[in-house]
Amino acid sequence: MREAETTNGIPPYIRAIRSTRQIMLMVLLALLPAVWTGYCHFGSEAMYHLAYTVVTAVSVECVCQLVLKRPVTILDGSAALTGLLLGMCLPPAAPFWIGPAGAVVAIVLVKQMYGGLGCNFVNPALTARALLHISWPTQMSAFVKPYEAIAAVTPLGVIADYDSTQAVPSMMQLFNGEIAGCIGETSAMALMIGGIVLIFLEVIDYRIPTGIMAAVFITASLYAGPGSSIGFSFNNGLIHLLSGGTMLAAFFMATDYVTSPITPKARWLYGVSIGVLTVIIRLWGAYPEGLTFAILLMNIVAPLMERLTFPRRFGEVR
Repeated sequence: MREAETTNGIPPYIRAIRSTRQIMLMVLLALLPAVWTGYCHFGSEAMYHLAYTVVTAVSVECVCQLVLKRPVTILDGSAALTGLLLGMCLPPAAPFWIGPAGAVVAIVLVKQMYGGLGCNFVNPALTARALLHISWPTQMSAFVKPYEAIAAVTPLGVIADYDSTQAVPSMMQLFNGEIAGCIGETSAMALMIGGIVLIFLEVIDYRIPTGIMAAVFITASLYAGPGSSIGFSFNNGLIHLLSGGTMLAAFFMATDYVTSPITPKARWLYGVSIGVLTVIIRLWGAYPEGLTFAILLMNIVAPLMERLTFPRRFGEVR
């Protein structure tokens, strides 16, 4: 994050140039290519999911702040961003109520109960997604083919089912998003465009997404899964890199200011740990997609990573 100027408080008196509203607005705009791709592939039903979830998140935050007699801050964009990220993690054919239900969990239980923006220790959208997966696994697996209303299996689901007769989509299909999956996760190209813009504008740090993507690619390339020999598979690494929520998580979820570490070394360690743990869960876990649980676990470990990598003061003896 770009930092400059000084302000009152504890040394070294660093203050961010951009306001919370400006940062949230830039992230929301960076998500628009993926939102548009979701609309093109899954139609207006996908947009209804996003609208329901965003409106619920903003409304619930407003109500919570009024009830708790806190300043109403819905115009800062943080609640809208939480709702949009959660909505993008939903399958297109999921029931209409599942997004609002997750939004209530994200805002009330994860964000406002811990004090509001900046006080939550885990990512609100991902926590809600994990709870929805555990509570309603069938509804959260209602994937369909792009441009069609036919039930389909995601590429990671095909990989997880080693006896499956379905073929894994081509690299071009994975890159463009012409695959079954969540509303905002399918197009690696659209997510990379938004993510690279955020890195260029110094809204997010390149270390976390780079660490995640490199770790996912290398780990998946070295081991294809149970029953496979150990060896480097470039193709398998690309499939895991372009499938599921890798790009959305790397650029937009794991880089959350509140729940990610602040020191450069910790950010590398954080990103690499998420990538390795993701592939482990994908290959041996009960869920084909492991990014949600990998990031939540690393959210909890992030303060320890900061403590271990925080630079010592000049002259300090260990």
